[in-house]
Formats: sequence, C-alpha cells, structure tokens
Amino acid sequence: MSYVDGFIVAVPKKNIEAYKALSAKAGAIWKSYGARDYVECVADDVPYGELTSFPRAVQATDDEVVVFSWITYDSREQRDEINAKVMADPELQVTECLDIFDGKRMIYGGFVPLLWL
Repeated sequence: MSYVDGFIVAVPKKNIEAYKALSAKAGAIWKSYGARDYVECVADDVPYGELTSFPRAVQATDDEVVVFSWITYDSREQRDEINAKVMADPELQVTECLDIFDGKRMIYGGFVPLLWL
C-alpha cells in the first residue's frame, strides 16, 4: 500500500525561485528519510473559478501563482515516521518558509490512493 501527502499553496511570483530552492532542499531531506517521491508543480492552466478553484482555495492574488505538491510514501506509518524526522531536522527550519509564502493559506492533507495506474 502507499500513502500521499498533498499540498496547495499560493506563492508570490517574485518568490518562485526562492520557493524552488527551498523545495529542492526540503525534497532532498524528505527523500533522505525514505519518501518515495517529492513533486512540486506550478500552476499553468488553473482559472479562478466562480465558486471553487485552486486559486480560490488558497486565496491567490494576481501577483501569486498556485503550487500543487505531493510526497509519496510506502504507508501512512512510514509517512508519520518520516515527517517526525523531517520536522526535527535542523537543516529545515519552518521559519524559512515565512519569507517565501503565507503558510496560513496552505492546504494540506494525507490521502490513501483509491486508484494508481
């Protein structure tokens, strides 16, 4: 069985390179503890919907871009173990994120795959 953590965040366009650098660092740390995949995707075709949409979900402004990310693991138990290690890792400080994006608008959660082809 596998497990997926998913994230959506609004990143100021001026900070996208800083976000990419931070993500590369974070991804290497997650993978060093055993995560299978670490993926960051920048919105390309995500219109602002009338009722729901990716930009609306994170209250993205015109000067921000939506980033959709996921991390895969072998199981939820492995995810919990890895995340505990990542959060305790001195190489990755949560305060690094504060200058790059507004974490209060980040949406995240853990998911059990329903279908994986």
